[in-house]
Amino acid sequence: MSGIKTQISNDVKDAMRSKDKDRLAALRLILAAFKQKEVDERIELSDEQSISILNKMAKQHRDSIEQFGQANRDDLIKKEQLELDIIESYLPEKLSEEEVNLLIDEAISETGANSVKDMGKVIGLLKGKLQGQADMGEVSRLIRGKLGS
Repeated sequence: MSGIKTQISNDVKDAMRSKDKDRLAALRLILAAFKQKEVDERIELSDEQSISILNKMAKQHRDSIEQFGQANRDDLIKKEQLELDIIESYLPEKLSEEEVNLLIDEAISETGANSVKDMGKVIGLLKGKLQGQADMGEVSRLIRGKLGS
C-alpha cells in the first residue's frame, strides 16, 4: 500500500473517532477513487499514481466550484471547497513560479530546444520532475512563451 493511501486510511479512522462526517466523506471519496483505479487496472497504486489521481480530483473540484459560482450555489461551493482543501492537503507542496521557470530554463538548455516545435521534448523532460508540484497547463504556457520569443 502506498504511503499516501496508508495515511488517508489512518485519517479515515481518525475522522470516524472524532465523528467528523464531512472529512470522513471526503476521505472515503478519495479512497474510492484509488480503489476504482486499482480494480480497473489490476494494480497496486504507487505514490506517483496516487498523486496523479489526487491532482485529477482537485481539478474536478475546482471546475465544480467555478460552475457552482456561476449558478450562485454557495451551499455546494462550501462542500466542494472543503473536499478540495482535504484533497490538496495530501498533494506535495506546489513550486513557486520562479522555481518552475528555473527548471524550464534547465530543461530547454538540456534538450537544446530553440523553437515551439521542440516543446514536446521540454515537457517530456519536465513532466516527471514537476508531477503534482505544478500545473502542467501553466508550465506549457511558460515554455511556449520562452520558446516563442
